[in-house]
Amino acid sequence: MPIQNKSIDSNKTVVPGRRKFVLQMSSAAAVIASGGVLTACGSNGVELGGEQAAFNYGVASGDPLADRVILWTHAKISTDASVPLTWQIAADANFSPILFSGKVTASADTGFTAKVDATGLSANTEYFYRFVAPNNSVSAVGRTRTLPVGNVSEVKLAVFSCSDYPAGYFNAYDAAVSSGAQVALHLGDYIYEYKDGVYPPAASAVAARVSAPASEVVTVADYRARHALHKADPYVKALHARMPLIAIWDDHEFANNAWIGGAENHNPQTQGTWNARKAAASQVYHEWMPIRSPDPSNLLRIYRSFDFGNLLSLHMLDTRIIGREQQPDRMLDANGRDVPNPAFLPYAFNRNKQLLGETQQAWLDTQMTGSKATWQILGNQTIMGRTILPASVLSTNLSTASVTAYLTAKATPVALQTQEQKDLLDPSKNPRISYTFDDWEGYPAARDAVLNSAAKLKAAGKKFVVLSGDSHNAWYYKLTLADGTQVGAEFAGMSVTSSGFEGVFPPAVVPPATLAATIRAFVEDLNYVDTYRRGYMLITVTPAATKADYVYVSTVTSSSYTTTVESFSYAG
Repeated sequence: MPIQNKSIDSNKTVVPGRRKFVLQMSSAAAVIASGGVLTACGSNGVELGGEQAAFNYGVASGDPLADRVILWTHAKISTDASVPLTWQIAADANFSPILFSGKVTASADTGFTAKVDATGLSANTEYFYRFVAPNNSVSAVGRTRTLPVGNVSEVKLAVFSCSDYPAGYFNAYDAAVSSGAQVALHLGDYIYEYKDGVYPPAASAVAARVSAPASEVVTVADYRARHALHKADPYVKALHARMPLIAIWDDHEFANNAWIGGAENHNPQTQGTWNARKAAASQVYHEWMPIRSPDPSNLLRIYRSFDFGNLLSLHMLDTRIIGREQQPDRMLDANGRDVPNPAFLPYAFNRNKQLLGETQQAWLDTQMTGSKATWQILGNQTIMGRTILPASVLSTNLSTASVTAYLTAKATPVALQTQEQKDLLDPSKNPRISYTFDDWEGYPAARDAVLNSAAKLKAAGKKFVVLSGDSHNAWYYKLTLADGTQVGAEFAGMSVTSSGFEGVFPPAVVPPATLAATIRAFVEDLNYVDTYRRGYMLITVTPAATKADYVYVSTVTSSSYTTTVESFSYAG
């Protein structure tokens, strides 16, 4: 049974399409605000001094299960008084009748956000929801759905990552509203922590997109303001109102290149302890995102699983905060080669560095082994595929000369190779090094553990796919064991707005097709790469295959855009 086909009101038809949906929601909100519906559903009887509550950041839902879903909003009056709310769930946007309701409060303790886990719902069912405050204050209307059980023929997921506000308009979110996706996944960097004008540099930022606060975000108040900036965006509101979200954080919800004990973009001398900043960032993330907290006593734990009947189990991982040991950095040696910093050299090639941590790794093994679903899909921040390049090529930023020299040497018969060519191909003299030690390539034992588990799943008849973000570019990898055996596939998505390789290799200087062909020539497990376009992935899962539609938006510097699509399928 396709997840999208069941409705709780067979007498009503919800017409798909972003504009009609928005108009329908607006009409319903207008009727409610006039008082016509409030009389029927009642008031909670608490006065706010004659003042209406403002729902400036819309509504959102998330972490759907077969019988429940998280509902979220933000409600505020001009003072810091708490705002009592009634949440309501119905079969359609007219809320007649109201099927479920309850009480929740938006208070200063949570930055005036309100979140409730609405339970007792029916599986594979679409619902409408809203929040009502005293004095006829009513939120926008949202649409959500529960997960299916039993036999499921198709699931569609809209997958996002890296949505940097000043880098451009969130056109990818807008495009996904009418995509037919039932659930949105965000794989991290939902916000960025930087001071305005730092990333992107002021000269590259879109003029109308200014970060708030203007300073770097460090405190609870800072993180709340930055999350509010994103939630106020009209395309963000529309996406959240259209479908439930399943999200995981990456580093920029905290600070760039974060790990257990610190971050590249954290200075303890001026920004306080890392533990305090982690606590502030995680608190606000749980306040402002419609996620279920697996362990309320430990807000740093957010890895969790979702079952879409017997079709797929989605396991959302934290490869950034809870288990990651420090990633090494790189530098150029005396010969201009790109090598790990000597201070990190032994550590860089220590195969036993933790990425997930032992507890999360054991949890993942248990979840995948115990799942009855055909597809085991990981939602994760960083690229898992093998991306290693010769140091001679890395150290010159893939210059034409270094690329040509290496590929020419590789194509030359051994008997005809010059000594210089032999040296280029000798890994002891020209080592193959990860493009970045920040991804799974820098944590080989952690990757091997997951891929070995994937091999066991394959032997048991299950199929394995990884969905990744972080890199800002689009990738499609074979996932292989050390001996080259393929055990799965990885679809890694482009960013919503953050600059990709086009920031390093301007298309006018290095044609994207040339750059992509060059990268594929060096990376053996790579099937596809796009280095310069922004957008999102529409993932369609059926028993036969997982298909990735890479949906590219034509621009992020204007809210007017078109889309193009490139598609790939993996049958397992």
